[in-house]
Amino acid sequence: MPYLLLIAGIVVLLVGGTVLVRGASGIARGFKVSPMLIGLTVVAFGTSTPELVVNITGALQGETDLAFGNAVGSNLANFGLVLGAAALLSPIYLEGQVVRREVPFLLLVTAILMVMAADGPLSGTSPLIDRGDAIILFLLFTVFVYFMVRDIIREKGDPILREAETFPATGARGGASRGRSVWHVALVLMGLALLTYGGQLTIEQGAVIAKLHSVPQVVIGIFVVAVGTSLPELVTSAIAAYNKETDLALGNIVGSNIFNSLVVLPAAGLIRPLPIPQGGTLDLAVGFGFVLVVIPLFFFSKARISRREGVALLLTYAGYLVYRVTA
Repeated sequence: MPYLLLIAGIVVLLVGGTVLVRGASGIARGFKVSPMLIGLTVVAFGTSTPELVVNITGALQGETDLAFGNAVGSNLANFGLVLGAAALLSPIYLEGQVVRREVPFLLLVTAILMVMAADGPLSGTSPLIDRGDAIILFLLFTVFVYFMVRDIIREKGDPILREAETFPATGARGGASRGRSVWHVALVLMGLALLTYGGQLTIEQGAVIAKLHSVPQVVIGIFVVAVGTSLPELVTSAIAAYNKETDLALGNIVGSNIFNSLVVLPAAGLIRPLPIPQGGTLDLAVGFGFVLVVIPLFFFSKARISRREGVALLLTYAGYLVYRVTA
């Protein structure tokens, strides 16, 4: 029964995230916000909403190992499982200049997390992500968003403002417009309710399964909860790769990892300091290694990840999964 309830919790999370994104996108269109801006904010970060809800719920309930494992495990799954699977469908080519900066930025963010987790060697205290660390990570996220929006405005001739003008006026006039607005608000509320319930169910059943099998909660978080909540990224990137939109596939993965590192993880740390569980430093190091390996593949291998390299990513992820479960 705990396994079925855990699966049900993840499904509720995925449905809730999808409903929330649809409702929020509709509200944004009602205010004549550009589709590009919607894609950069609501849709891009919406795929990481399940991870965010799970982490906030875990921090509120004191399940900090599950919260840490979910955030870090989602990053591992994105590069090992999602990117590897996308490369199998189509070689991933790097063309956009923005992504060329985002990948090194993600490497820097992962390195910062590793330093934050090294409290033992650096200061002789128990390693944890405290509230000060969480605030620093949030500030880094604001820097990331600023540069991303600035690049889009500069390179596209201010498309956010231009495209916003193309939307038809919506407001109090017309029952259809009012009806759509009410429906979109209802979708947002429904999505939030589903996310709240799904997050609570997922955290509770993940903790139960960990106790039943005497498995560390961080392992359940990394390889069960994290993979389940990473399904939106997997589906999005797989579809993008199949349609040969490989920059979109990579951008979705990298953007999700940045969001996990700079919003999902510190959101939990701000509510309750997150002790680094046993093996957590190794998890961060493996995530750093994934990003470190990908950079030369793009810059020195015809700017692409081939199908063979995608298989290597999948095998590496599977091998680490086996090691982490049996260690």
